[in-house]
Amino acid sequence: MPSTRHRAIRRLLTERAVSTQADLIRLLAAEQIRVTQATVSRDLKTMGAVKQRGADGTVRYRIRNAGPLEGPHRELARALDEYVLRITPTGGLVVVGTLPGAAHVVGRAIDESGVDGVVGTVAGDDTVLVVGGPGVAGESVADRLESVGGTS
Repeated sequence: MPSTRHRAIRRLLTERAVSTQADLIRLLAAEQIRVTQATVSRDLKTMGAVKQRGADGTVRYRIRNAGPLEGPHRELARALDEYVLRITPTGGLVVVGTLPGAAHVVGRAIDESGVDGVVGTVAGDDTVLVVGGPGVAGESVADRLESVGGTS
């Protein structure tokens, strides 16, 4: 399922310095996600991944914004890019893992942005629980969040 795979790719590119598609394929395989090089190449293109040189000189894949965002969505994109480690849907809920101490920033950004299908959020120290409205699947809300954030 592409959205599950995309979430895994986004998380791996955030948590690890992935410099080649072969490295990404190996990391995905370690998580029981089997893909071909062609699929990974397509996914990286679809997700807006680019290779960038880090401050330490290493080259790695990074997800970047596809276009300009305005107002609250820009703030949400910034919060998601800077603080979110993973987005995990479960039923009608989404669990957003953040850096320690950042959950309240992400929760507020989600609340203020008016993401479709979101009723509200509850934030702890490093976790935000995003509550979807009646009949709204967590997978759908997670996809909406990912379409705004995880990119910079």
